[in-house]
Amino acid sequence: MSIDGAKKHGRGRPRVDSEPVNVRVDRAMIEAIDRWRALEDPEMTRPEAMRRLVEYALAVAETSGKK
Repeated sequence: MSIDGAKKHGRGRPRVDSEPVNVRVDRAMIEAIDRWRALEDPEMTRPEAMRRLVEYALAVAETSGKK
């Protein structure tokens, strides 16, 4: 097998069905998110905390009938 025929692996993170979202958040909200994640799981990253909070808010909105 030649080098050209070898399967190449890409660098970085594997592809997932998602896209980045850049959001500007004021300091008070960041501090509130950080307090929440410290209580939930101190090892949780800020992006993961924000994903979980959005999922929770969407679930609550669905069950309350809000759109």
